[in-house]
Amino acid sequence: MTLLDSAVWGGKFHSDGWQDSPAEQPVTEPATGDRLGTVGLATPEDVNRAAARAAEAQRAWAATSPQRRAAVLRRAGELFTEHAAEIEDWLVREAGSVRSKAGFEAGLAIGECFECAGLPTHPQGEVLTSEEARWSLARRRPAGVVSVIAPFNFPLILALRSVAPALALGNAVLLKPDPRTAVSGGVVIARIFEEAGLPAGVLHLLPGDGSVGRAVVEAPEVRVISFTGSTPVGRAIGEQAGRLLKRAHLELGGNNALVVLPGADVAKAASAGAFGSYLHQGQICMTTGRHIVHESLVEEYTAALAAKAEALPVGDPAREDVALGPIIDRRQLERVHGIVTDSVAAGAKVAAGGETDGACYRATVLTGVTPDMPAWREEIFGPVAPVLSFSTTEEAARIVNDCEYGLSVGILGDVGTAMKLADRIDSGKVHINEQTVSDEPNAPFGGVKASGTGSRFGGAAANVEAFTETQWLTVRPDIADYPF
Repeated sequence: MTLLDSAVWGGKFHSDGWQDSPAEQPVTEPATGDRLGTVGLATPEDVNRAAARAAEAQRAWAATSPQRRAAVLRRAGELFTEHAAEIEDWLVREAGSVRSKAGFEAGLAIGECFECAGLPTHPQGEVLTSEEARWSLARRRPAGVVSVIAPFNFPLILALRSVAPALALGNAVLLKPDPRTAVSGGVVIARIFEEAGLPAGVLHLLPGDGSVGRAVVEAPEVRVISFTGSTPVGRAIGEQAGRLLKRAHLELGGNNALVVLPGADVAKAASAGAFGSYLHQGQICMTTGRHIVHESLVEEYTAALAAKAEALPVGDPAREDVALGPIIDRRQLERVHGIVTDSVAAGAKVAAGGETDGACYRATVLTGVTPDMPAWREEIFGPVAPVLSFSTTEEAARIVNDCEYGLSVGILGDVGTAMKLADRIDSGKVHINEQTVSDEPNAPFGGVKASGTGSRFGGAAANVEAFTETQWLTVRPDIADYPF
């Protein structure tokens, strides 16, 4: 039996083992519409039962020795390695990933588990000074039950980057994946940790609709919510969490800028720009959504980018060697095309692409763009590269910052100029001589402004901050004397 044999999970959700569900949803291949299987859907009542069970199991898991918790995370990393090919196949078919993107995502999952295996033995606090005759300590303790709500685009890693550190630090987890990628972003993780020896009741997989999403936020046992997704939904979750006095870590949308400085190597810059805009069909929060090019290079850069776009094949990544696979569903495909056509109607010109191809959208370059056009202002979440020129670095900084989002920025060209520009940019990440899409398990990840609540994932410091609470502890050698 393979790791993802549907006989185990078909028509079920995971909560203290695999449970039959009266409600099911087909797992659909976006490239073809073919049915790949069926997942069971949870209800709000299932969430409430899971939250109560998670709170019970969490206490025992938190008391488990650090080395034992670390061993589970290491074993999970080994299992991701052993089953990488099977997991990549699901990412290709269910999420529409091209093979290289699927391999990259599976590799990130391996790295995430091994990185988080160090968290149980990481220092969990500090010794404080005190004016009193006592020891004074600030120690980190598990938050308790953590809800993780993950999106469809990088379904495995965007769920695992919260699930793995939360578990490593002694928490229990309620995981709600996007229903469109419930296998890649849910079943895979549940099966890996089941095989890795995670105790029953510590991790619950609860696919479902918006009512299930609300339930995993509102369950009284839940203390921390980790959400990755759109800014409008993130705002709603943040408001809900604030009312309930719960912490919410929100990693939201982006409309990321790539700045091409004067004197930059245009061929290399166009290659970087194409990768940033077209990887996974532009369905990445870090996708390069705005190309800001110095006026001395803009014509040459646009022509080079358009040539690359025209040369990129699109199609079904499970059956063809393509650079771009399908958009996740018809609704999103129509939204992408609508933004392009509305911008063209407002005066933009199509230098490449600009059309659908079955379930896919061709790599697109837009010129003649103005800052008020939807292709410039909105997060498109599709393979569209609008180009705008600038004349001075002061103007470039203004254009970059004139955006409601602040997730990732790439700057290509002279390092000294790029460093000065970077100091003027409001963004959670800045990459000099790289495009905007980058992630490593040990690096803090997050954005500012409408892109979220800052760096809450990646690396020991951010993970410990995200998934633990600080407790002040004092110790005296004898009972203190008091004046009462």
